[in-house]
Amino acid sequence: MMGLGMRFRALVAAVGVLFLAVTVDAVADSKVNSVRLWRAPDNTRLVFDLTGPVQHSVFTLTAPDRLVIDINGATLGAPLNVNTSNTPITAMRSAQRTPTDLRVVIDLKKAVTPKSFSLAPNAQYGNRLVVDLFDNAADAAPPPAPTPSVSTVPAVPVTPAEPAIKLPPAPAGKRDIIVVIDAGHGGEDPGASGSRGQREKDVVLQIARELQRQINGMKGFRAELTRTGDYFIPLRGRTEIARKKGADLFVSIHADAAPSAAAFGASVFALSDRGATSETARWLADSENRSDLIGGAGNVSLDDKDRMLAGVLLDLSMTASLTSSLNVGQKVLSNIGRVTPLHKQRVEQAGFMVLKSPDIPSILVETGFISNANEASKLAASNHQQALARSISSGVRQFFQQNPPPGTYIAWLRDSGKIVQGPRDHRVNPGETLAMIAVRYQVSPATLRSANNLSSDELKIGQHLTIPGTELAAKE
Repeated sequence: MMGLGMRFRALVAAVGVLFLAVTVDAVADSKVNSVRLWRAPDNTRLVFDLTGPVQHSVFTLTAPDRLVIDINGATLGAPLNVNTSNTPITAMRSAQRTPTDLRVVIDLKKAVTPKSFSLAPNAQYGNRLVVDLFDNAADAAPPPAPTPSVSTVPAVPVTPAEPAIKLPPAPAGKRDIIVVIDAGHGGEDPGASGSRGQREKDVVLQIARELQRQINGMKGFRAELTRTGDYFIPLRGRTEIARKKGADLFVSIHADAAPSAAAFGASVFALSDRGATSETARWLADSENRSDLIGGAGNVSLDDKDRMLAGVLLDLSMTASLTSSLNVGQKVLSNIGRVTPLHKQRVEQAGFMVLKSPDIPSILVETGFISNANEASKLAASNHQQALARSISSGVRQFFQQNPPPGTYIAWLRDSGKIVQGPRDHRVNPGETLAMIAVRYQVSPATLRSANNLSSDELKIGQHLTIPGTELAAKE
């Protein structure tokens, strides 16, 4: 007969096997079903789609360079197939270390700096594991070519520059006004969705590119994009890009959704007073932000100020930026109202994170509700995108004609009296034709058609036309 000790050990072993089986069932109930990849100018983002929460760890190896991702409590549900072109990744492989632990090994062309975190389910996705691979500064990969991410959104055609009065060449040292255009969302964050599958991140990138093209066609202006392709940038990262590019104005482009599909109309937002006050406090408390301003990246110098005076200066800077934001926002809103219905007739104010920069006037333009079927179709149409971009660029131009930053070409034009006439509004009277109005204001009919998004020379009595000023001249 089996001794008492042997029977006890056998019982313990059986209980251990049963406990292990229960543990496997309890822990390894998550699967990795797929992986998605986005390439940004300075990093590569991998997103693993999971059926449930997991624990994970990440470490790197050298000779050759590799990244190891251990995902505890998961098994592989499908092959990890992903296009790794234009990334530091050469191959991706995986294996089960144990029945409950999955190891993913990423072979690399060069060393990277990894950062990883988990995301809980949201409206679009389930559980996710995000791994960002940051390039080394010395050999960062170039940004991806700006190609449309959705084929159903037509490319915006480039229209030839209209003839206009030529502006004098800029004297040496007179810089361009810099407008940084931020296409909302991107990559893992698609934004709102339309009834026919339109995605906010795609539509707003199309509009941002067209707006950049138009602004770059105006002498004395230069437009930059925060993102040039389909990848994600954190909200504060967007304002940091604007500051590094020396922005005189930050314009964030969106196309939101509403609970009601009947909601419609465009809006323009500036930061709220409460948001401005809290942001001043945050900037004062954040040593990195203070260092950024002190280092000359911003327009507020705090290096020789005590804390109380620094607070007053930041507060004044935020107030001045907010005043300018409301001013340029109203001009943009007025112009947008000529090409599409407005949701609200005045600039709204809210605590948007992307608007919280103490030294850069910033506005957020909601171009329409992508949740409205009619507006979603318009937002995806190239002619409507051109009209929206033209209305925004007109408002921006009008603002800076009146408020040009010192040292810019536009400030030199104003101060030297070389801006003959700024944009004007003309109400069509009975009997007037487009040709007659063009002669009256000494512009070409083609320029009037372009400035007002007219498909023909037909006019209606009472119709309002924008008469462009000389600052509409194209760059030589």
